[in-house]
Amino acid sequence: MAKVLEGPGMGLMKKWGINVPNYVVVTSVDELTKLGQANDWLKKSKLVAKAHEAMGSRFKLGLVKVDLDFKGAEAATKEMIGRQVGSIVVTQVIISEMIQHKEEYYCAVKSTREGSEILVANCGGIEVESNWERVKRLCLDVGQSPSPESLEKLSKDAGFTGPLAKKMADFAAKMFACFDSEDAQYLEVNPVVVRGSDGELVALDAVTLLDGDAKFRHPDWNFSFAAEFGRAYSKQETEVMAVDSKIKGSVKFIEIPGGDTAMLPAGG
Repeated sequence: MAKVLEGPGMGLMKKWGINVPNYVVVTSVDELTKLGQANDWLKKSKLVAKAHEAMGSRFKLGLVKVDLDFKGAEAATKEMIGRQVGSIVVTQVIISEMIQHKEEYYCAVKSTREGSEILVANCGGIEVESNWERVKRLCLDVGQSPSPESLEKLSKDAGFTGPLAKKMADFAAKMFACFDSEDAQYLEVNPVVVRGSDGELVALDAVTLLDGDAKFRHPDWNFSFAAEFGRAYSKQETEVMAVDSKIKGSVKFIEIPGGDTAMLPAGG
């Protein structure tokens, strides 16, 4: 299982027709400044800046800044880049368009022993964590795809009514298409929101776990997987991952911090 950071995760969702905010991922203030000259939305929109790293509690750590203008986004980027949190050093910041909305919802697709499961709730954000009984599920067997009727029933069972029930069913269908086509093991959007300007559903966040061993089937996966051990991948680990992505077998290399020991398992 390979974790993908928010930027490339949203890129995969956009590929399958899911609305996402405009966003850029930068490694320096200078890079953001240059992108601002080429992208009008960065100058005209309210913005959100987040550390683009595999870590939790970013908001509590001060690594999420909201309601920014472009100068504020530049300042936030300067503040975050290079900051060390535990063993992780922030090397990237994602700057996204701030989407005005009122309600928040939840949608996810996950792999199960029997096949897959689609989850939908008419609450989202931190609210869904304390109201897990409101999450409704559609279970699918291996190789089975959801019908439009089953997704609309799921949406209505979760409490969606009127035109929003159909929109949420369509959103879940796109999530499953992304999950199934991209060899995903888990996709989650929390929150899904209704964009105030046009009433369309938008994914404000993306949690993406892929089958890393399927990379050879996806030449457009031009992103690196997030480190799994609370630290950045070493140069040697990255080089072996590049080899692993080009073969149908499997070769892994994991360095053990604090010495010269490593593991190099392989399979055919």
